[in-house]
Amino acid sequence: MAQIELDGIQRIFRLGDSEVHALRDIELRIEAGEYLSVMGPSGSGKSTLLNLLGLLDRPNAGHYHLEGRDVTTLDADEQARVRSTRIGFVFQSFHLVSRLTAAENIALPLMLAGVDVAERNTRVRRALNDFGLAPRAHHKPEELSGGQRQRVAIARATIMQPAVLLADEPTGNLDRSTGHEVTELLESLNRSGTTLIVVTHDPTMGERATRRIRMEDGAIVSDAAAPRELPA
Repeated sequence: MAQIELDGIQRIFRLGDSEVHALRDIELRIEAGEYLSVMGPSGSGKSTLLNLLGLLDRPNAGHYHLEGRDVTTLDADEQARVRSTRIGFVFQSFHLVSRLTAAENIALPLMLAGVDVAERNTRVRRALNDFGLAPRAHHKPEELSGGQRQRVAIARATIMQPAVLLADEPTGNLDRSTGHEVTELLESLNRSGTTLIVVTHDPTMGERATRRIRMEDGAIVSDAAAPRELPA
């Protein structure tokens, strides 16, 4: 069984008397450890799909199985538990808590999960070192560069060791050089076994993925593996 299975997923938004079909009969299988990009024009359903995969939204029809469990049948509290332990999020705008330091932002998921202080401190210290943030541990977001903020966000997203990492335009607010560094960081997490799903408008980033999905009008119109490089 695939790690992620979507069967007949539909998401409909009602705006006044009209209906917007944000997702149309989505069928998708994603194996553990895959690296996918999701591309398409604005309004194609990319972010809606990501929100649904992250259990931030529910479909109007269809089923979503995560690691063999039908998570569409779970209540809000159960979905929140799955989301906090199995899914990590990285956003374009970082979503850091401005009054907390880098270390405190990274520790936040551990605090919410009730991890004891000693274990929490150990894991945060390791994350700060792994992500090159130890010298900035006690700095607040406003004192960090864009690249440092995104590294804090990625450290926070992965501190609970999620099985799936969802990234929504993770380099959108970064210059090209810093964006490349962040992309390589995400890819290193994928190489360590984390399933990585990236929504992006950037074709350069999208083409780095080993599997590329394109959406239009709420539907998947192409799903292809990256071409293999021929030996020299």
